[in-house]
Amino acid sequence: MGNLLVPFKKFLSNKNTITILGVLVGVIVLYAGYNWRVQRSIQPVQVPYATSTLISGTKITEENIGYTSVPKDMISGMTNLVTDINRIRDMLVAYDSKIPTNGFFFSETLISEEEMPDSVFSKIQDGETVYRLEVDYDSTYANSIFPGNKIDLYMSTNVEDDEGKLVFGRLIASIEVLAVKDADGKNVFADKDNPTEPKYLMFAVPEYLFLLLSKAEKLGIEIQPVVRNESYSANPQATELASDELQALIINQTHILTNECTDLTVCG
Repeated sequence: MGNLLVPFKKFLSNKNTITILGVLVGVIVLYAGYNWRVQRSIQPVQVPYATSTLISGTKITEENIGYTSVPKDMISGMTNLVTDINRIRDMLVAYDSKIPTNGFFFSETLISEEEMPDSVFSKIQDGETVYRLEVDYDSTYANSIFPGNKIDLYMSTNVEDDEGKLVFGRLIASIEVLAVKDADGKNVFADKDNPTEPKYLMFAVPEYLFLLLSKAEKLGIEIQPVVRNESYSANPQATELASDELQALIINQTHILTNECTDLTVCG
């Protein structure tokens, strides 16, 4: 038996043999590692996708979701891709977004119901009232006023007791647009690729400004939205009455009711 092992021992003691075996082991290890990485990268992953086009505000249900297998390596760099169904189901398509048929779900296109622009109407602060300003395509600068923008409201009228001279000036500064609605009460930008015709700008204002704007409207005084630059919205200031003189011009043309709210310092 010992004699039978002699050739084998000589074979293993040969330096060339050891080198060859080392190379073979290295090749096998490299191949096994490469094959493992390849198999891991092409391992299919279930990814949800939209079975139909979903526009802004659409609530996503099971009927809107399909699944497809995608190689894991293909989506490894998509950090904003949502694959967890629990983070998709019952969410809404975000404002000014649209998910096309067969499109994947990304975090920036999904929003909760509480975060949707229209939800602000249910969270108006105590003492505030919704005021609706009638507008059109031209007065919104060709649909350039969006929810969340801070804008100014100017007023224009003629004063009869001053030889009918024109009065034009800023009435309210830095007022936030809550929503832009069309004639059907729908968000103008629900489908960002096909916005509808604007009909109303919606604001949440304290009672005294609601009364002031409503009186101006009923007196036939024109209220004009005026947009500012991007930093005006990015660095918002508090909404405020910009002209006591213009306020007085409106109030002096109306009967003041007992305990009517006409001043922020009095009624908030």
